[in-house]
Amino acid sequence: MNLTDPVADFLTRIRNSIRARHQKLDIPASKLKAEIARILKDEGYIANYKATEENGQRVLRVYLKYGTNNEAAIRDLQRVSRPGCRVYVGRDEIRRVQGGLGISIMTTPKGVMTGRQARREGVGGEILCEVW
Repeated sequence: MNLTDPVADFLTRIRNSIRARHQKLDIPASKLKAEIARILKDEGYIANYKATEENGQRVLRVYLKYGTNNEAAIRDLQRVSRPGCRVYVGRDEIRRVQGGLGISIMTTPKGVMTGRQARREGVGGEILCEVW
């Protein structure tokens, strides 16, 4: 399967798994996806993740998180910057997601981080996605 946008595929698989109420999902691993998963875990949107290997392929297993009455921790995820239309922002243009209730995940010269961290570090970059 030839994917032009693996990050969008990653987000869509998470979105679909949440709608289907799955506990975990497996996706082909990459460094960028592992970084996105790390941020989602740090920010409390997923329960956990781990990189494993199955049949010689690196797989990222993501454990989804649900609240007490079975509502998902992630309400929605949206891809912002796409391969056909990259979205870059300076450190002063990083906007708040859902009035501060969500997070944006971005790649910066200092690595992958949330919009809030990037603002604190004083760096801009490419906004990958927004999660709330």
